[in-house]
Amino acid sequence: MRFPLISMLTVVAKTMKTLSRATALPFILGALLLGLGLSGCAPHASSSYQGYLEGDFVYVAAPLAGQLETLSVTKGARITAGTPLFTLEHASELAAQRQAADQLSAAQARLDDLKKGLRPSELAAIEAHLAQARSAAELDRLELDRQDSLFKSHTISASDYDRARLTYEQAAHAADELAAQLDTARLGGRPDAISAAEADVRAAEAAKTKADWSVAQKSQSSPAAALVYDTLYRQGEFVAAGNPVVSLLPPENIKVRFFVPESSFAALKAGEKVLVSSSNSWSHEASISYLSPSPEYTPPILYNQDNRSKLVFMVEAVFADADSARDLHPGQPVDVMPAK
Repeated sequence: MRFPLISMLTVVAKTMKTLSRATALPFILGALLLGLGLSGCAPHASSSYQGYLEGDFVYVAAPLAGQLETLSVTKGARITAGTPLFTLEHASELAAQRQAADQLSAAQARLDDLKKGLRPSELAAIEAHLAQARSAAELDRLELDRQDSLFKSHTISASDYDRARLTYEQAAHAADELAAQLDTARLGGRPDAISAAEADVRAAEAAKTKADWSVAQKSQSSPAAALVYDTLYRQGEFVAAGNPVVSLLPPENIKVRFFVPESSFAALKAGEKVLVSSSNSWSHEASISYLSPSPEYTPPILYNQDNRSKLVFMVEAVFADADSARDLHPGQPVDVMPAK
């Protein structure tokens, strides 16, 4: 604590009254030096703050369960984006994928068949029957014309004429019926049947997409260039759905976490540049990315004027150049100071 210099001088003055001049002079000089020394013992505000490195880890997991079949990376390795990490057993998913593919092919074939109508040979048979019916109708028409002449000359009876007329009409209707059947055969399935078949194709496509997704999820790759910080399972172990198998630490996820006294906290702003250094003499520039809205955990104190100096606030900063932080390690103690 700072010892009040005025109080020290008061004590010296009172002491001089009881001492002789020769004795008092050394005492006065010693007291003054002691007072000046004590007055310089007040703590000065530090220009740097203590902190440590922290990492936001990426935990890579598969959404489906299975036995760990292949672990393609080792702890401590540096990998690039897209590097295969692990593969779970996926025989069941492959079988479901093949089944979905076959069902999609069958549904598409049924739809195509409905749209095509009858086969060419079946259409040819209907066309032949239609030709025969039209020939028979033409023959009956010619016979009706002759019977009509004979009926007008009163050579035949009315019943013979009616028989010829009805025979022609029957043959003409048969030809028209075959013509309608031919048109229907060329049209294919009814619109409702085709719509139902199209819905079956869409459902089969969705099932195939789901099966493809299931197969793909059994193998995971690195989403970014990173350090393989840890591997959490060994080959042959069963991995539950959603459990991480590998933890990654991309260099851009390394940050600085440091603590600032209450007296200096208000002066810091988000985006402000700071310098981060350690005992190894390296130094990197970082930008403040987060300022805690509340004090950190400290021993219980009263928030009064005398105790406010005990409050500290957590601040986080990210490195301006992620590549410069790739060799840093979470937990490493650092010193942080404002950039000049």
